Amino acid sequence: MITLLIFIAILGLLVFFHELGHFLVAKWHGIKSDEFGFGFPPRICGIVKDDVSGRYRLLWGNKDIQSTHTLYSLNWIPLGGFVRIEGEDGSRADDPKSFASRPAWTRIKVLGAGVFMNFVTAWVLFSIVFWLGLPQAIDDSERDAYADVKIQIVEVKTGSPAESMGLQAGDSIVAIDGEPVTALSQVSALIAAHKGESISVDINRFGKPLQFAGVPRIEYPSDEGALGISFSETAVVAYPWYESIWRGAQTTYSATIAIFGAFGKMLGSLVGVGTKTAVDVTGPVGIVYLTKQMSDLGLSYLLQFAALLAVNLGIINILPIPALDGGRILFVLIEKLKGSPVSRHVEGMIHQVGFLLLLLLMFFVTLRDVSQFRIVEKLARFF
Repeated sequence: MITLLIFIAILGLLVFFHELGHFLVAKWHGIKSDEFGFGFPPRICGIVKDDVSGRYRLLWGNKDIQSTHTLYSLNWIPLGGFVRIEGEDGSRADDPKSFASRPAWTRIKVLGAGVFMNFVTAWVLFSIVFWLGLPQAIDDSERDAYADVKIQIVEVKTGSPAESMGLQAGDSIVAIDGEPVTALSQVSALIAAHKGESISVDINRFGKPLQFAGVPRIEYPSDEGALGISFSETAVVAYPWYESIWRGAQTTYSATIAIFGAFGKMLGSLVGVGTKTAVDVTGPVGIVYLTKQMSDLGLSYLLQFAALLAVNLGIINILPIPALDGGRILFVLIEKLKGSPVSRHVEGMIHQVGFLLLLLLMFFVTLRDVSQFRIVEKLARFF
């Protein structure tokens, strides 16, 4: 339940800031927004400026009011936010305060502002992570510069003895077969000395000491090792706020390029172009599962995960897919090229079909996540 609440909070804030981007740029260009809401209806309450008195009025429930000003609402479903921009559906093109009456470039800026805000959110979150500090790999020469140096597992290979034992990425190796370990070479030597034999591994997981037993392989892939783990010396490295801002920007850029590249390879694989790549898409269930892992690791990991989600949301929304911001921008560009707007009916139908296809994709991804993460089995054990 706590994990679900954390997931809702993260998703809600990311969606809220996305919609805030649309709202601020629309307001900047003098385009009227009928309502800007935190959460989704039904409405709890809202405030709006009265046209006659000029004072702000508090409204309870879903009571409607006619006003030339924006209604700021608080709603019951805490999954982000929304903005109702006048004329966004192409209507009221004769109203100077309508979205539909504005030049193509202005409409593109309003539509793209949500994506821009996603990347700004990621930048801020990454910057906070660097300021708070995050475990990073260090060299032997840097050991004396940090107080809390650990030998930490950074990857557990699928199907390896380590996975069967229950070892996880993030575990700190304390001892192997009863012998305390303080160096990477010591870990490698102890594992190599017990190939084909039972071995115990003492680890620290989120402050909790645990011990696991397994048998390192005699024969194994060259990139996996006998136990099937990758490990490194790590220490919590924090930076001054001014350096954190720069590093946050660099990381946002790097993450964006990497995720764009992964999307490109995945789409190329689907249409038979380029190297065959496994299609790996995670839906809400998978993200909740990952949220649990990140929250267990600590605040910095959770914020880093939220930043990566923000980058993913930005990239997905800018793709020219109907019903998303990129799809709406595409229709504005088509209008600019052909010299006249696309039929409102045709555009509306295409967006509706796109939205239904996205829902269908989400449904199948969710079914796969339920199977992959064994959700039914875990719920059965819980109840």
